[in-house]
Amino acid sequence: MTAEPTAELTEDAPAKVNLTLHVTGRRSDGYHLLDSLVVFPDICDRLRATRAPDLTLSVEGTAELGAGPDNLVLRAAAVLRPSGQGARIVLDKRLPVAAGIGGGSADAAAALRLLVRLWGVGSPTDAGLSLGAD
Repeated sequence: MTAEPTAELTEDAPAKVNLTLHVTGRRSDGYHLLDSLVVFPDICDRLRATRAPDLTLSVEGTAELGAGPDNLVLRAAAVLRPSGQGARIVLDKRLPVAAGIGGGSADAAAALRLLVRLWGVGSPTDAGLSLGAD
């Protein structure tokens, strides 16, 4: 189901706090095997998106964060983006940058969930998405 052309959609990107994290081995591709216990506190970044001719990102909030092509939200959106589609994405950044609570990864995942709904496309794994280990 694709969103109406003028509809603004929102998606929360919750923080993640590791209560325990144990490296239990290494996979053949070099990534580590992990056992982790996490909780998701009631604090999050929030993304908003509307349809647009181009794909743009602006960042609001207290944290200083660039909105350029290296931003994980924009990278995720660019990989998922179907031909001829665009979106105006606004990231309300409430989580501190580089705090170790999964802010960037959570933002990218929230962007994917949001844009799947906005554009009416399949899951990000269907697009062969690869952005990193998180």
